[in-house]
Amino acid sequence: MLTYQGNKTDVIISSYEDHFLVIATQIGTMGTILHARKEEGVSTNPTFNVSIIFGKRDEPMLVACARQLIEHMSSSGSSRPLVLSLGLKDHSTETLKAIVSAVIDNRLW
Repeated sequence: MLTYQGNKTDVIISSYEDHFLVIATQIGTMGTILHARKEEGVSTNPTFNVSIIFGKRDEPMLVACARQLIEHMSSSGSSRPLVLSLGLKDHSTETLKAIVSAVIDNRLW
C-alpha cells in the first residue's frame, strides 16, 4: 500500500503462468482494466499493444501507464502479457508514476 496526495492506494501484483496481473486501487474496486502485450514481429524494434478491456476509454494516461509497465517488463526479459486494473480517484501523472515505480520496485518478473 502507498499513499499519494492523500489517497491510500492498494497495489497487488500477481504472476501467473501466462500473464501478469497488477491491480492498483484507491476506490476499493477494479476500475478500468487494460491488456498490454509485446507484439512479436519481423522488425528489430518491438511494438507494444495496449487495449482497454473494460472501463474509461477517454483517459490516455491510463494507457500510458500500461505501456510504461509492459515496456519495462519486456526490457527486463519477460514476454508475458500484462492485465492492469486501475481504480483511481486521481489520474494525475504523478500518481501514475508512483504506481509504476511501486510495481517495478516489487516486480515478479
